Amino acid sequence: MTGGSGFIGSQVVRALRARGHEAVVMDALLPSAHGSAREDARPAAELIRADVRDPAAVAAALRGVDAVCHQAAMVGLGRDFSDAPGYVDCNDLGTAVLLAAMAAAGVGDLVLAGSMVVYGEGRFDCPRHGTVRPGPRQVSDLAAGLFEPRCPACAGELRPGLVDEDARVDPRNVYAATKLAQEHLASAWARATGGRAVVLRYHNVYGPGMPRDTPYAGVASFFRSALERGEAPRVFEDGRQRRDFVHVRDIAAANVTALEAVRGRADGVLSAFNAGSGIPHTVGEMAAALAAAYGGPAPVVTGEYRLGDIRHITASSERAATELGWRAAIGFGEGIAEFARTPLRV
Repeated sequence: MTGGSGFIGSQVVRALRARGHEAVVMDALLPSAHGSAREDARPAAELIRADVRDPAAVAAALRGVDAVCHQAAMVGLGRDFSDAPGYVDCNDLGTAVLLAAMAAAGVGDLVLAGSMVVYGEGRFDCPRHGTVRPGPRQVSDLAAGLFEPRCPACAGELRPGLVDEDARVDPRNVYAATKLAQEHLASAWARATGGRAVVLRYHNVYGPGMPRDTPYAGVASFFRSALERGEAPRVFEDGRQRRDFVHVRDIAAANVTALEAVRGRADGVLSAFNAGSGIPHTVGEMAAALAAAYGGPAPVVTGEYRLGDIRHITASSERAATELGWRAAIGFGEGIAEFARTPLRV
């Protein structure tokens, strides 16, 4: 388990142990992801404190290992484009080092933590032109409060829909580009070695143990951190951005299911699965539900925007249900109520 002490990774470790598996955790415990949290606060498992970019450390960690669950990554939009070398270094060089070590050690099963950001904007349907792919949103439109993409053929209004795994990928920020590169590296490794690989394209994961609002955290963390400070959550754009919020324990279960199923997949192939709740909610709805559950001030819709943010991305997770037997089980209301009560990672 790379990144096995992180927000998602630690929950995967717990789920693996509950299923009777032994987990070896490799984690650099970087402050950007872990803050001041102590090593002894992690779930009980063998812990190797090392960086996935260190070939010798990775080779040592792989001794006696049957399969790898690769969670270690730099996440979020970051501060600005100056973060690009760090994202590529952590996410892509780290993945390449890991895969090279797996090839040398003969470890042939991999589950990769992917992301829905590889799709860029989600699916859109135009009444006149059917399914279309709008281009990047323009600064002039965003500044004028025109947040919805328009049909590239007629400039008409579009209906957002669900993306499946066969949709064209279109990464629109640095993080997204590095996550897609991870998939390409894993696919190349599988073809070259006859390995078996599954990528789970996570949607907006939230839940207990989220890190506080650093530039590398998710929107749920930003909202929860604001409420803890007694402030109103600040919702960008008009709050109508559609997302699929999925609970971290559901994502942990998806990883365990995929790890147990990966040996039944075809050799030399990377299989991709969306991992979401299947029920879209707007960012504004999420902020309002969290504020109500916390008992804090109501959200403020600011009209602000960030370049690189996408407008709508929701996906179908039916392939994971059909082929892996996994489906999210924790409802939005239940999950948000729990998230409102549990502490964030300091």
